Amino acid sequence: MRAVRHHSFGPAEVLRLEDLPDPRPASGQVRIAVEAAGVHVLDTAIRAGQAFPASAPPRLPMVPGREVAGFVDAVGAGVDQRLLGRRVVAHLGPGASGGYAELVVVDAARLHEVPDGLDAATAVAAIGTGRTAAGVLAHAAITDDDVVVVTSAAGGLGTLLLQGARNAGARVVGLAGGAKLDVVRRHGADVAIDDRDPAWAARLRAAEPRLTLLLDGRGGAVARTAHRLLEPGGRMVRFSGEQEGYDAPGRPVVDVLGPAITGRLAEFEREALATAADGSRVPYVGSVFGLPEAAAAHRALEDRTALGKVVLTPR
Repeated sequence: MRAVRHHSFGPAEVLRLEDLPDPRPASGQVRIAVEAAGVHVLDTAIRAGQAFPASAPPRLPMVPGREVAGFVDAVGAGVDQRLLGRRVVAHLGPGASGGYAELVVVDAARLHEVPDGLDAATAVAAIGTGRTAAGVLAHAAITDDDVVVVTSAAGGLGTLLLQGARNAGARVVGLAGGAKLDVVRRHGADVAIDDRDPAWAARLRAAEPRLTLLLDGRGGAVARTAHRLLEPGGRMVRFSGEQEGYDAPGRPVVDVLGPAITGRLAEFEREALATAADGSRVPYVGSVFGLPEAAAAHRALEDRTALGKVVLTPR
């Protein structure tokens, strides 16, 4: 099979397409012929040697990727033979990898069947980014009295949060850069603000004097400014991974990465697939690359040119 590996930590160029032996499913596992693999910002941090979900660096060489969709082409001992040929999607696990490949083995217990009418790229976006969005929205508890600000609103997670806030009846503001504003408007924002404009905060205040909720996965200066613009009692739901506090008293910050979401992952995965299938919260897959273009996919995430969810296909 073909797979993308890196033999050292470093820039995107360390990613290489290689020929590897086909993996075989062990007892309790299935093998998936991959039609789409999700690319996540965490993948870029692992590749660069900057963050490791299992706290220790992975053994090299490694095949990145933790989200795959495709069809079952082999099963291990103890696995129902009726799974053969089924269209499935799976998150390989928090410390797992191997998704950037034509074939992937995974525990059968992690599988979800892909709902009818859902393509592989949308399914893989739902199983990873979609489940995070479901968790964020569950903790945000948005009502029709809220005015919600979403940072990085043209990304895979941001576009889902825009839809979720709009579905709850809230008024929604999306922050993004330049040409991405069209994506923000298409996914439910009442107001789209270019946060690269030096006067963006003043424009936001003029457009929406009352802001009650900030959904932030970006962090940094934009998030801190948006937090200060919340009305007293307004709340921030943060999933950027930042650890520092924010200097706007009376505007609580709730972190939802980690145990707040991980204890309900299977539930959020099922919800994300169901809402993608019924059209109420559909992942936007705006950046699709072939396996040989994995380095370009990573660069698109790192330089913030990617639109929506980034996906690799085995073409």
